Amino acid sequence: MSGTLNKVMLIGHLGDEVKMHYFEGGGCIGRFPIATNETYTNKQTGERVTNTDWHNVVVRNKAAEICEKYLSKGDKVYVEGRLKNRQWQGEDGNMRYSTEVHVQDFTFLSTKKESMANQQSGGQQARQNTVSNTSSAPKEAPLVRPEEDDDLPF
Repeated sequence: MSGTLNKVMLIGHLGDEVKMHYFEGGGCIGRFPIATNETYTNKQTGERVTNTDWHNVVVRNKAAEICEKYLSKGDKVYVEGRLKNRQWQGEDGNMRYSTEVHVQDFTFLSTKKESMANQQSGGQQARQNTVSNTSSAPKEAPLVRPEEDDDLPF
């Protein structure tokens, strides 16, 4: 195979609200963390262990505005995109590095309403609804393909 591939697919829960950054040219980006879990049973102790990984997600322009409108902390989402590495010099003079998922496609797997119902009802009823409706998404934006625009100011 002569080509290369840079593709990431994640299903996880938002760890925070979408943070928007607007630029002078009218463009914008949204950033938010996604948590994914791995659960296994420790064979020596029989104890159930869960490891959580955090992923930095970047969404651009119209897709970022849609994410800001419909996603909130705790919502389940599917994102698909490319890994991008960034480096910069921190205020202390040290080089900093970050790996981000630049989103190309996404699908909402739970809605803001389900998330709110989950918080208000103590979780049991909403969790059952979320499990049975895992493919539900707002009708306004079930699948979005962000524009390919790599003019980031940093």
